[in-house]
This record gives sequence, structure tokens and C-alpha cells, in this order.
Amino acid sequence: MKRSKFCYFNQSNFIMTNAIFLSLSVDTNAPEPLFQQIYEGLSQLIITGKLESGARLPATRTFAGELGVSRSTVVTAYDQLIAEGYGEARAGAGIFVCDVGAFTALGKPHKSVILKPSQPSPERPRYFEPGIPDMRLFPYEAWGRHVSRSARSATREIITTSDKFGNMRLRQAIASHLSEWRGIEAAPEQILVTAGAGNALEIAMRALTKPGQVIALEDPGYAPMRRVAMSLGLSPLWMKVGEQGAECPKKFDVAPILTILTPSHQFPLGGAMPTGQRNRFLAFAEETGGWIIEDDFDSEFRYAGRPIPALAALDHIQRVIYIGTFSKIFSSGLRLGYMVVPEKLLSVFGQILRDFGVSTSIAPQLPLATFMEDGEFHRHIRRMRRTYGARQRTFVELLHSELGQMASHKNHLAGMQIALELPKNTNDVAISKEAEVQNLICPPLSAFYAGNHGQPGLLMGYSSISQEEMLVPLQILAKIIRKYRG
Repeated sequence: MKRSKFCYFNQSNFIMTNAIFLSLSVDTNAPEPLFQQIYEGLSQLIITGKLESGARLPATRTFAGELGVSRSTVVTAYDQLIAEGYGEARAGAGIFVCDVGAFTALGKPHKSVILKPSQPSPERPRYFEPGIPDMRLFPYEAWGRHVSRSARSATREIITTSDKFGNMRLRQAIASHLSEWRGIEAAPEQILVTAGAGNALEIAMRALTKPGQVIALEDPGYAPMRRVAMSLGLSPLWMKVGEQGAECPKKFDVAPILTILTPSHQFPLGGAMPTGQRNRFLAFAEETGGWIIEDDFDSEFRYAGRPIPALAALDHIQRVIYIGTFSKIFSSGLRLGYMVVPEKLLSVFGQILRDFGVSTSIAPQLPLATFMEDGEFHRHIRRMRRTYGARQRTFVELLHSELGQMASHKNHLAGMQIALELPKNTNDVAISKEAEVQNLICPPLSAFYAGNHGQPGLLMGYSSISQEEMLVPLQILAKIIRKYRG
């Protein structure tokens, strides 16, 4: 194998000796996270040819020690290099530089390997915002190639479509994904592409309910869902959330026509509904003639054990409408989601689309289909699951060290956020508002409850910030919480 003249490793102990890597540095006071500084420094070396194709990158543990950062920070930077096509992983051998072709350097060469912005970004970082992916880790280069390919080879398909259910290639790719990852066997014809999960929920509610009918909702639950139900004139039946998730309705005057659940990762409290409870809801739907919507918003991010099969995978009576989204697991700006519609409801949902129109963007559907077909989507999810898992572990450790006995939480080892519980009578709304002034975006937990009985707390996300970015804002939040605890 050709060895880069810039890179040498002692194979006996993997000690990094080459000056080109030792010249790399990170600035802990810079606005960019450490993993991004490392990624930009290495990618610049590759673009300028200082690291040649086939060069082996330092072992993550060795490189982390040289830079004075955590190993997970280097792993995240390497993952981004791979995602952007600058590097490739070879089983049992390490990470190697890819042939990226010739690049023309613009302007004078930088003295420093690490690129710094010429002026500060106009946007301040938003810390702890729940349910937001880290778009700094988005595989922009790979996505751009698929967009470009689609624009060149299938211009008509990214501009117009005659099928209101969406691009058929994307629906086929989604069906394959659901079979592999969620245990759901569905025909592509059952897949309806939507403008995100919110749009899917509204379509389903319009298709399955009439004003005045009863709808069963989790309490606490997703607030926008409650607002959509109210706007459609539906009467809510609140299902209390306990240790086994939502409690199946037992006493009611009128049976709900529709029940909406988040069984794989309850929102906002977290936790998965056990199989026995899922079967009780399926039996309840069959008994009452009602329908179930399964909102499966981030189930791909489970950090321990096997992924939990979807409720729809247990549905042999065709009573479950499954909803998924790309906004949380892939891109917050893509605004694409989907649902699996039971065969006997396809005509009903089709009529809703004809009556109210289609709001789903056509342009990204074919690029997303080819992105999934080529395996890029699954590779990205696996990278993000590894990265978010490391961030979740660090976040939990910092919650213990910085907040101590002031707050509690349950670690469900899943998702993109944690529900932090505060003592009774704590004004979590005031804490949330004051935190937002500091760009700490932690919605009050009590706001997710239907009445005034809600548990005080904060819903805190960890997926969009690196481990190095967590400590200082968490210390600021701790001061705010102490203030309202007296």
C-alpha cells in the first residue's frame, strides 16, 4: 500500500510522530466546537494535497491524546470526514484518505491549518433545544451529489409528479427501511410522503375523524397535536402516562374514534411501552372499532439493547396508522415525513389529499430516494446514533455533577432529549423564560400537560451540541434554577 510522505506511524505502539499532525491544534475558546475544528483542519490538509490519497489517519485514541480532547471528539470528526467523502474506514485497519481529485486553492494559503471564520456568525448557538439534529454533521457533500445527479438525470421527477402519495422510488426506499429497522412489512403503495410528522398527523385526523368525536391523547403529550385536535372540533380523552406509557382507556362515555400514541419513546417523558400494553391498545381498537396513530418520531436513536419493534409491526388487524419523520433523524430543514396507511383506508386518505391539496415538497424526494438506495441514509443514522449516544452519556454525567439534588431524571438510553424533573411548586415557566435569554432553549415540562397539574421541569436536548459545548451553559442553567429554588 502506498504510504503518504506526510504520515508515519510506529506500528508497534501506534505513536504518532509526524509533524504535520502534531502541527494541528484546537482552540477551546473558539466558537466552533472542537470536532468541527479537527474536521476542518484535516479536510484542508486533504484538499491541499498535504495528506495524499491512501494516507492512514492517526488512531483516534492517540490523536485525542495529542490534541488534548476526548476520543469521542476525534471519532465525530472522523465520522464527518467519512460522510463528506474525504476518508474511508477499512475494517481492522483504520481510516484512510480518499482520492478527492484536484482542487484549486483560492487566494493566499492559510498559515494555520485550522480555518477560522473572518467574522463571528450572526446567529448565537441555541443550547439544549430538544429534538434537533446537529446539522454540522449532515453529510452535505454526499447529499449534494445525489441532488446534482437527480437534477441532471431526472429533471421532470424533481419538479412534478402525478402521484399525490409521493415519489414511488422514495416510497419503495421507505418501505425497505421500515422492514429492516422497524419490523413493519408494508407495500410501497401504502406509503404516503408528507411535509413532516405534523402534516401527517393532520392528514390522518382529517381522514379518520369528524367534529364532535372523541380522540384519546397522551397526557403529557405533544402540544401541537392537541391544538390540531381542538381546531378540528374533536373532544379529547386524556390518557395518563405512567411507568408503562399511556394507560389504556377503561372508563368513558363515548369510545374514542382515534388514539394517538408514542409507544417506542414517549414524548416528552421518555420510556418505551411494553409489549403487553401495546397489545391492550390493539385489542381496545378492535373492540371499539377505533384507530391508532403511532407517532414514531425518533426510535432509530436507541443507545442500549436491540431496537424496539414498532407497534404497527404487531398490528395484524389493520388498525394502526404509522407515522415517521426525516426531520429529526436526518435533516431539520428537509421537512419530509411519511405514514403507512392500512390498505382499506387508501381511498379515504387519497380523497383527503384531493380535497385539501398536497403540501409536500417534490424536489427533495428523488434525491432522498437515491440517498437511501445507496446506503448513505443508514450509514448516516449509524454515525449519528454513535455520536448522540456518546453525547447522551456525557450529558447525563453533567446533569448529576452540575445539578445534583436540584433535579432528577430517568435515563431511558434513547432519543434526543431528557425530561428533567424539578421539585413540586417550582416555577418552570419562569426558569425556561430566563434561560431563553441566555440562549438555553429548554421548554417547561408543565406546558406539555393538558391541565394545571403538570410536573414542573425542563425538556432538554443534547443531540445538537457536542460534549465540549455542554458544561458552561449547564452551569448557567444551574444558577437560574438555584435562583427560583430560593
